[in-house]
Amino acid sequence: MRIGIMGLGRIGSFHAETLAGLDGVDSLVVTDPVAAAVATATERFGATATDSPEALLAAGVDGVVIAAATDAHPSLILAAVRAGILVFCEKPVARGVEESLEVLRAVEGSGVEVHIGYNRRFDAGFAAARRAVLSGELGDLHTVRSTTLDPAPPPPAYVAVSGGIFRDCGVHDFDIVRWVTGREVVEVYATGGNRGAEYIREAGDVDTASALLTLDDGTIAVISDSRHNARGHDVRLELHGMKDSIAVGLEDRLPLRSVEPGTAFPAGTPHTFFMDRFADAYRAELTAFTEVVAGTRTSPCTVADAIEASLTAEACTLSLREHRPVRLDEVRK
Repeated sequence: MRIGIMGLGRIGSFHAETLAGLDGVDSLVVTDPVAAAVATATERFGATATDSPEALLAAGVDGVVIAAATDAHPSLILAAVRAGILVFCEKPVARGVEESLEVLRAVEGSGVEVHIGYNRRFDAGFAAARRAVLSGELGDLHTVRSTTLDPAPPPPAYVAVSGGIFRDCGVHDFDIVRWVTGREVVEVYATGGNRGAEYIREAGDVDTASALLTLDDGTIAVISDSRHNARGHDVRLELHGMKDSIAVGLEDRLPLRSVEPGTAFPAGTPHTFFMDRFADAYRAELTAFTEVVAGTRTSPCTVADAIEASLTAEACTLSLREHRPVRLDEVRK
């Protein structure tokens, strides 16, 4: 198949490399405003260069990967859907809920599959955790803990347009809690602080945040996010049930140091980069998209799925600002 890639920044270039190595992908077509990025992709992967998204969509692609800036996501998704071309788009669908819902309304009934990128759904550990929950082996859940700690904050220009830590970072936790548990979030309470980079405070954001989520069956989910974790990139999930408790991310590259006497765990080199931590998941995610393009499966993460995670992020952002619990119904349009 022939796959187009719109956007060749850090994640777009990574996707280009991944797609070029998949057996089902015969050729790539690329576009990016930065000519040097396009030149690199054509040289490394033998990709065909186009000078605009419109030209790419007219180049006979079977599917398109959107890795452009968030502001461009809605227009690019809709252009591809109008052209009848299947879409993989990095999260989020759009910067705000209203615009996301406009995309949803346009996609529904179009017959065009859209896959939104939430890579943790394709990580082996998270997938095993979901199976454990759905099989009933943990019993009824009472507590879930999801952690995302970055080794260093993104640059000021990124923070200024990110929408805040819950929309940019915590949204991964919100999606994976919903996906693994199979439950919906009904209420949140969020807090946050600034202990590091001053430019994050100046942008009106926090660098460390936590949220308590109440799920529709009464389970409590505890979310912990930070831009400052000097030891490495720490992503974990704990699930505590009436019969058993399990964890994702407790492996030798966990960036956490034990001070218990006689304990050598974890023994490996800590993860320092999200593309390192989730390299296999990204490959599985894009393989899944090629299966969507081939017609052998439906979208494993729809626009509607992605909007649910975004709604939780909106509720947490409001809770942080107003220092109060917020029900999801308050932010639904």
